[in-house]
Amino acid sequence: MPESTYDVVIIGAGPGGYVAAIRAAQLGMKVALVEREHLGGVCLNWGCIPTKSLLRNAEVARLLGEGKEFGFSVENVTLDYGAAVDRSRKVAARLVKGVETLMKGNHIDVVWGSAKLASPTSVVVTGKDGTVQTLTAKAIIIATGSRARLIPGVAADGERVLTARHALERRELPQSAIIIGAGPIGLEFATVWRSYGANVTVVEMLEHILPAEDKDAADELARQFRRQKIQMLTSTRVEGIETTTNGVNVRVNGPKGAQILEGDVALVAIGVQPNSEDLGLEAAGVATERGWIKVDGFMRTNIPSVYAIGDVNGLLPLAHVASAQGILAVETIAGHKSKPFAVNTMPRATYTSPQVASFGLSEAKAKEAGRDVRVGTFPFLANGKALGMGENVGLVKIVADATSGEILGAVIVGPEATELIAELVLARTAELTPDEIAHTVHAHPTLSEAVMEAAHGVFGKAIHI
Repeated sequence: MPESTYDVVIIGAGPGGYVAAIRAAQLGMKVALVEREHLGGVCLNWGCIPTKSLLRNAEVARLLGEGKEFGFSVENVTLDYGAAVDRSRKVAARLVKGVETLMKGNHIDVVWGSAKLASPTSVVVTGKDGTVQTLTAKAIIIATGSRARLIPGVAADGERVLTARHALERRELPQSAIIIGAGPIGLEFATVWRSYGANVTVVEMLEHILPAEDKDAADELARQFRRQKIQMLTSTRVEGIETTTNGVNVRVNGPKGAQILEGDVALVAIGVQPNSEDLGLEAAGVATERGWIKVDGFMRTNIPSVYAIGDVNGLLPLAHVASAQGILAVETIAGHKSKPFAVNTMPRATYTSPQVASFGLSEAKAKEAGRDVRVGTFPFLANGKALGMGENVGLVKIVADATSGEILGAVIVGPEATELIAELVLARTAELTPDEIAHTVHAHPTLSEAVMEAAHGVFGKAIHI
């Protein structure tokens, strides 16, 4: 049995919780990490990592179908979707083993069971075998994450009506799928399933896919999806889902009027809701709003000894955001001087084909906020490396303040967009301007030259267009 008194007890071992635990151990704290299911949380086990493995398989599948462009032909190709799923599970398992090693190497006590706050400084953990122990700590960090939000009145049975987790467990490729929600999760599954030959229809209630992103970027991705023969119904509301003997009927209503969409499965990907129930928050006096735990810029709740990081606080439900918040919370507990959390410096990534990555304000949002902006864009069609790769669709778009030159936001649609966005996030964090990016020499030929050209474009001086 681990010792019961700690400097910090962390509830939840996802990318927020386990990273916070490591940072706390590095700072000399005695740490307990409580987890009821598995290390790595949803991200490593049923989210970010296995989906990216599947997307890599999907990329290879698409390339096999594009051999003519590259001067090769492949006869009688057999695509085994089940093998792709098996590979994704192996990748996830390997990373979970890595987290286990990190916990041991940093002398972190992993306590298995369900946690509940008994007070602002104590946590009761009930193991699967019914054993109960109490952990006390100077500080408690809640990192319990989130789960899929469902349509009211619709239950996910894991056979016909799926959440992302069900979809990742499923080794059988659906022949036809109705995806409800055109955010990153829905569109990534659309990419995977369509690459393996499934007929895919995406239904989105708002006016364009990727509704949280810049419309120019969303429109570019929609064009590519249409080329891939993915059907998209925007401004369309789902009014009901019925399972049938052979699949599902999804009742929708939109610009084309009421209609019934038939498919083998329906994937519900309309967002997440916090895992904040049964944590003893009320007893400890921790304030929530619609289930989300309220925090300040340093992840502190209204109770000085209790912090909340990651999806459960609702600020931006992304794995890397949870990790950043975990480090911030721990360093705040340790008394370090840190900058408060700034949502506009957090990158967002969608691993479709092409990829979409962004941060900060879109052009429209910046203008809505009353900012006078200058915008620089550069298409990958004019980038030598992208042309050589055969992936020349998309663009880089930088939004800057017209007076100060402050970078307000950026979006990239195109090859390796999720890698390229880091340069612009770093520039924003370091308070650089587009001029400083533009005058930083980028190797040729590289995809990153498109970032440099877009920075030149803010001043109307892009070289290659």
